[in-house]
Amino acid sequence: MSKVYGSAAEALDGLLFDGMFIAAGGFGLCGIPELLIDAIKAAGTKDLTFASNNAGVDDFGIGILLQTRQVKKMISSYVGENAEFMRQYLSGELELEFNPQGTLAERMRAGGCGIPGFYTKTGVGTVIAEGKEHKEFDGQTYILERGIVADLSIVKAWKADTTGNAVFRKTARNFNPPAAMCGKVCVMEVEEIVEPGTLDPDKIHLPGIYVHRLIQGSHEKRIEQRTTRAA
Repeated sequence: MSKVYGSAAEALDGLLFDGMFIAAGGFGLCGIPELLIDAIKAAGTKDLTFASNNAGVDDFGIGILLQTRQVKKMISSYVGENAEFMRQYLSGELELEFNPQGTLAERMRAGGCGIPGFYTKTGVGTVIAEGKEHKEFDGQTYILERGIVADLSIVKAWKADTTGNAVFRKTARNFNPPAAMCGKVCVMEVEEIVEPGTLDPDKIHLPGIYVHRLIQGSHEKRIEQRTTRAA
């Protein structure tokens, strides 16, 4: 069966349900699966838990789902650019589980590889370690972090073939591949879909075995922090 669907809504058909756990790719405003997020907003799916590096900004990325109160919990490493994210967290409206960026990426990758947990030194001696198992290796203390397995992964690639083999560009590669790996179902939006054999096998960042559905779409190219000087 073809993995290519005509729209984000079609690609998500039958996958969404209230209270589900979604892993989302993206780093800042780079590599955000914006079309799929728009489709989730339109579907009205609520009480969502998202594992994502951040929540975009107020009017872009997961931020639009925060505005409509469709998100119950965020598992993230950074909240600084989203005023509504901060407001909801500080007011107690949104549950937040902070993760160091590397830990979050590895939790996703581990879940995708069938690894239920791993030990890391990151966070030892901080609030990150509270309530977690501690263990010593070679005289050093480590904490146990659990792998993430999500109901759904939504990611964005630069280019992919029709079987789902994907290439990500630059910073978009930080979280999209591990996010794609950890979902029971992965839906990917792509700037360009090509025929099998077109992509160099040595340049594939995500094997198509992880991708169940994909769409091609037109994407907005936003700049998160614009710094300019006088001419």
